[in-house]
Order: sequence, then structure tokens, then C-alpha cells
Amino acid sequence: MIQAQGLTKYYGEIRAVHDVSFDIGEGEIVGILGLNGAGKSTVLQILSGGLQATSGSVRVNGMDAAEQPNEVRRRIGFLPEEPPLYREMEVDAFLRYVGRLKGMSADDVERRLGEVCERTQIEQVRHAVISTLSHGYRKRVGIAQAIIHDPKLLILDEPISGLDPVQIVGMRDMIRGLRGSHTILLSSHILTEISQTCDRILMIKDGEIVASGSEDELVGRFAGGERLVLRLRGERTALEARLKEDQRVLEYEVRGDLHGVVEVRVTLDGDVREALVAELIEAGFGLRAMSSAELELEQAFLAMTGTGGDA
Repeated sequence: MIQAQGLTKYYGEIRAVHDVSFDIGEGEIVGILGLNGAGKSTVLQILSGGLQATSGSVRVNGMDAAEQPNEVRRRIGFLPEEPPLYREMEVDAFLRYVGRLKGMSADDVERRLGEVCERTQIEQVRHAVISTLSHGYRKRVGIAQAIIHDPKLLILDEPISGLDPVQIVGMRDMIRGLRGSHTILLSSHILTEISQTCDRILMIKDGEIVASGSEDELVGRFAGGERLVLRLRGERTALEARLKEDQRVLEYEVRGDLHGVVEVRVTLDGDVREALVAELIEAGFGLRAMSSAELELEQAFLAMTGTGGDA
């Protein structure tokens, strides 16, 4: 759906984006994750056709954005961080206006309007003046204007910015509900939202892509070993002695010891979980619980971007 190759953008002598390249397949939800000022919005503006790159190329649905800009724009829906709304208009009237601006016939707009309002969960405010809506509803109307023409590609810049926790959950569910109908590219500096919404993540720092992949791939790349949390019934000293002698155990950390049940976090050299647990049971330790100890995406992000613990 998207092929970005070597995107670079200068503002005068200031380099905002450098040699950014990535592909996004049809139907994917991909997140661009980076700190404020990392270059996320610049990349999205270039992809949406709102900004011209200093160098590099963009293809959307097989079309070159430089050679066929109008055709490419017809296939894109864009929500900037601040929704582009006429606040004195009612929601329905605004969406009709936007639909006509995007080349839709009046009949096509009417056929599309009900579905768009349902999918963005704004049915109850269709006849409200936009200025009277909460920030969360204005964000929803912003997404509605972005999908009114049923674009192949939907680009969302910081869609949860300024939302309260309840609104964030609603926005997350709404974006997931658009899966399949649209390829979605969104940006955020909030790791949990990228993690819970996206299939794949692009990490950006100082205008450059420093890592890409699924959350599991990024976390695994940084972790460097299989991580496991075990709750075992047995004597703590004996358990520590056994783990210390096991060459497959890269490191371990006892997290709790209560009423004879020890919780320990173990990092293993490869996926030897089954063998290790079987041997511990055979040695007389009672298995109470076992789970994966995935490294937090936040730790992987800080490590890959070199921002450290003070970021």
C-alpha cells in the first residue's frame, strides 16, 4: 500500500527527516513511535501530500505521489493532530461539505454518511454544532472527515492527544474497528497506545528510523534471551543454588518469597523453558505458575533510541 524510499526533509538548514524508508502492506495498522520532535508529523505530512520532501519518493497503492498527486490524495484520509474542523457548522453539514470537497456526489455522501457516523460513534451528535462538542468527540469528527470518501489509506497524527483515559479507550476501539477497511498509519509518543493498537511499529529518532518490527520482535531484539517468571513451592536457597549452577540461566532475580512459594524471574540462553521447568519439578520444586516475562516496550524504545532512563 505504501512504499516510502529515502524521504529527507530540510527546513532551511535544519534537517527534520533523513533517509526514511519503509513499506506498509494493505490492511496493516502501523505505528510510528517517537519522542516529541522526532520527525513523526513531518513524515506523515509528506505521505499525506501536505508537505513536499526535499528528496525521496512515495508510492501509494502503486501510484507515484509526485507524478499523480491528485490521484494519490483521493486514496488518503488524513487527521492531523489538531482536527481540521469548521466549528460553527453542525456535524452532518460539515461532513457533507467535506465529502463534496473530496469529489463525492451528493448522493454518494448521503449513502456514506450514516455508516461513517456509526463507525466513528458520533450518531448522537450528528446535529450538534461542532464548537459545543468535547475534545474527544471533535477527534471522532476529525476521523469521520478523514474516512468520508472511503480512502484506501488512513493517516492519523497523534489521534489520542489530549484525550482523557475513557476517551482513549474509545478511540483505541474505534481505530481497531477500522481494521480491514483501511490501511492505517498512525503516530504517537505514547508507547501503550502503539502497543495495543498496531500490528507493527516504526521507531523514529532525530528524523531517522532506528528500528522496525512487531512489538515482540523489537522487545526480543533488545532482550537478548528468553524471559520467564516462575512461582515455585520450595526452599529459596536451594532454588537459587540450582539456578546459579545452570549454564542455560543467564541471570535470575527473586521477586518474592512468601509461605514457601518463591517467585523468580529468569533469563534463559535460548528457548529451554520446558526442559528447565521439567528438571526443577523432578528436583522436588512444585510448579505453581509460569508465564512469559516480556521486556517492556518502553525499555526497548529507550535502548534503541539511546535516550536512557531520563527520557
